[in-house]
Amino acid sequence: MTVERANFGSATFEQVSIIDLIRFGGSRFGEAGLAFGHSYDNALDEATQLVLHALRMPHDLSPVYGASRVTSEEKQQVLALFERRINERIPAAYLTGEAWFAGLSFKSDPRALVPRSPIAELIETGFEPWLGGREVGRVLDLCTGSGCIAIATAHYHPHWQVDGVDINDDALALAAENKARLHADNVSLRRSDLFNDLQGEVYDLIVTNPPYVTNDETDALPAEYAHEPELGLRAGDDGLDLALKILRDAPQHLSENGLLICEVGEAERALVALLPELPLAWIEFKVGQMGIFAVDRADLVEHRARIKALADARG
Repeated sequence: MTVERANFGSATFEQVSIIDLIRFGGSRFGEAGLAFGHSYDNALDEATQLVLHALRMPHDLSPVYGASRVTSEEKQQVLALFERRINERIPAAYLTGEAWFAGLSFKSDPRALVPRSPIAELIETGFEPWLGGREVGRVLDLCTGSGCIAIATAHYHPHWQVDGVDINDDALALAAENKARLHADNVSLRRSDLFNDLQGEVYDLIVTNPPYVTNDETDALPAEYAHEPELGLRAGDDGLDLALKILRDAPQHLSENGLLICEVGEAERALVALLPELPLAWIEFKVGQMGIFAVDRADLVEHRARIKALADARG
């Protein structure tokens, strides 16, 4: 399908307010059939963030300023962002260079996926009740990407030592910038292909948001997702190529009473079908289940043979 390129040069505005621009952007985004899902799930929220970014205003600006008028130059800067969002299908977070996660501002660019995991809610609640009062000293964020999970965890739990691990050097470079941005001195960043280069490392809590999008789903994703690294999305025919390996190898890196929290999204059904006997606790969020489970090390050890057979078959 051919998408007609937007041209806002002919749009007529007089005495334009902030809320006028937000309304206009929301309308045009809807007309253009944009896809949402990178931190924001609707046209008006994305338009709001682009307007506020262009005006150099805080992302949580009070609505009382909505009637404030903008200058002609400011209006053009906003419209230029709208035009890029429509014509190039670039996620808003990449246009602004910023994404909010667990109440913190992260630098966001195409070196890693836009931060958006529901795990943010768990971080803010101290991973309870899933930790069940366990004593935590060391935490691993596997497949850290931009570093958002590792850094937010370290921010809310300054006495924990958190390792952020990823296979991609570009993602780790972005994570390092976010570590400096948020002064996360209790975070260490390491390169590893899953657990392969973590021999001897043991953690009380492992949190991971690995790639879990199926091949068919990846191929059918809207154009916005083409700006993100495919390495962070594609995970085989059922979305479980990495998750099964994580389940297999996690016990070697968990302390005796350790806990694994893993996001598999829509691959939840495939995982339950493959391992119906494994007692995975599917976490309920404010908006419902989001394909994230918690599992004790002891349960992974008990079902090691079946998990290993499934993971090894993936190569």
